[in-house]
Amino acid sequence: MATIKLGAYVEPTAKLHDTVEIGFNSVVLSGEHPEQQTIIGENAVVGSNCTIYAGVTIASGAVVLSGAVVMSSVPPLAIVEGNPARITGYVHTLNSAGNDAVIDNPRLPGSVKSKVYGVTLHNLPNIPDMRGSLTVGEFDKQIPFECKRYFVVYDVPTVETRGEHAHIACHQFLIAVKGTVHVVADDGYTREEFVLDRPNLGLYLPPLTWGIQYRYSTDAVLLVFASHYYDNGDYIRDYDEFKRYKSSHPPKAAS
Repeated sequence: MATIKLGAYVEPTAKLHDTVEIGFNSVVLSGEHPEQQTIIGENAVVGSNCTIYAGVTIASGAVVLSGAVVMSSVPPLAIVEGNPARITGYVHTLNSAGNDAVIDNPRLPGSVKSKVYGVTLHNLPNIPDMRGSLTVGEFDKQIPFECKRYFVVYDVPTVETRGEHAHIACHQFLIAVKGTVHVVADDGYTREEFVLDRPNLGLYLPPLTWGIQYRYSTDAVLLVFASHYYDNGDYIRDYDEFKRYKSSHPPKAAS
């Protein structure tokens, strides 16, 4: 049964998982119609003095910090705070030691393995010149697949989150050609956060990696290379489905 602490109010139409915790003096609103029903998923935590608007879904494992006003749905494992609430992190997510390794040697090309299965952080060649700098990457060399598609993400409001999906077959390589983007990579067991903040720093996401991009700087431009043409059937957009798929398709042992 959900834990609802002293002074909290939950409207009767709200749907709470048995493992949910609602903090002191928080208010969970919910409407009569299905589209107005508030849903709070497995192991989600709502702190004290929060307000959850009707129709919001707080997904499994998410954390709403004290005093937050949640007006839109919260994805799995996200940490939100503020009024209105925005994503400020993800639970149980490691900060990338790989970022430090490549930052220590910003002109030395190479790659660093992350703690997430198959994910690598890449220093691409960087050629400074008084006429302007240049960085370059070669497919099947620095970028470990052949590219069939690219897309560019820009003008993202800082409160918005992109990604929140995995690919079954498609490989991706991410570069912040301008500004700063935070990327969370998740193999279903381990999550790690990376900061892409220069055009010769790339992040490789293999298939069956759950990817999230958030905390875009106002000037951020994210370039993504993909190994496959767009195919909606290649996407897994539900995190619980992703974990089920991973458990039935264990990774091969690293060579």
